[in-house]
Amino acid sequence: MVTQSRHRRALQRWLVATALAVVATVAVGGATRLTESGLSITEWKPVTGVIPPLTDAAWRDAFAQYQRIPEAQTVHAGITLDQFRTLYWWEWAHRFVARFVGLVVAVPFLFFWWRGWIPQPLVRRLASLPVLVLAQGALGWYMVTSGLSERTDVSQYRLVAHLSLALLIYVIAVWTASELADVPSRGRAPGTVRRSLTALTTLAIVTIMSGGFVAGLDAGHIFNEFPLMGGRVVPDGYGAGVRNLFENPIAAQFNHRVLAVLLALAAWVTWGAAERGWPAEARRWMRLSAAIAVLQVTLGVSTLLLAVPVALAVAHQLGAVGLLTALVVARQRS
Repeated sequence: MVTQSRHRRALQRWLVATALAVVATVAVGGATRLTESGLSITEWKPVTGVIPPLTDAAWRDAFAQYQRIPEAQTVHAGITLDQFRTLYWWEWAHRFVARFVGLVVAVPFLFFWWRGWIPQPLVRRLASLPVLVLAQGALGWYMVTSGLSERTDVSQYRLVAHLSLALLIYVIAVWTASELADVPSRGRAPGTVRRSLTALTTLAIVTIMSGGFVAGLDAGHIFNEFPLMGGRVVPDGYGAGVRNLFENPIAAQFNHRVLAVLLALAAWVTWGAAERGWPAEARRWMRLSAAIAVLQVTLGVSTLLLAVPVALAVAHQLGAVGLLTALVVARQRS
């Protein structure tokens, strides 16, 4: 029993490290998108790409390759080599952290699997992590390729798919780490509690994905006011049709606002319900969720009003991950 407990703690520490590594990747990736740096490296070299340009000639060659793509000729027209270096380092950092996630996931998993430390019911779930991380790398490059020939940026659809896969990896790690924690069992919460938390967690994920469309369409740089948009509740130019929801920047910002407000209200209402008889563990995590929801609204509105400063926008992204974390743990422990 002591040995099994030690193995569980080791697995839990690994999963927490995995979750933190994914958070770092999301944060750096968000900054990379906000600084429009994501297309600065036009090649995908999974192994040798970890080494950045080391000579002036190598930097000039990388710069020349970048200047051939549409973004360099439009969004960053007239960019200097020194300015290109800044863009390059952001994308290089994002890819470096992504590679680090791969090591954090794959090496410990192989060790734990080889030693037989992984409980049989968790083998398939945990084996999915290195597979998903590998798929994430391929999807990331697939996203980048969408901006190398005709577009001046990456496809918002591929960006959201890339973000969604990162969230899937993160949720698996957080859920399983919570499952392995030494928390006294107090029985399962009523079905209404679990269903409420499932719905709230789903809404949080959908809201984060809608934020991905805002980022992909640069929609945060229009209507930098709140609560109205251009003096209207539903702004001019919202449009109609399904594709409009995902391709119109005005619609993307409006949709994200609505979903974010609904999420915050739902979190506060659910917290109120939790205080009227939910199990103690679920109630504690719901309190945290409600508090983070307040912070998220503050960060979101501030980011919008200040025209999306990078540091504040990244903090808003991290707040979203924090809220998702609290909800996932609340649901797992209910």
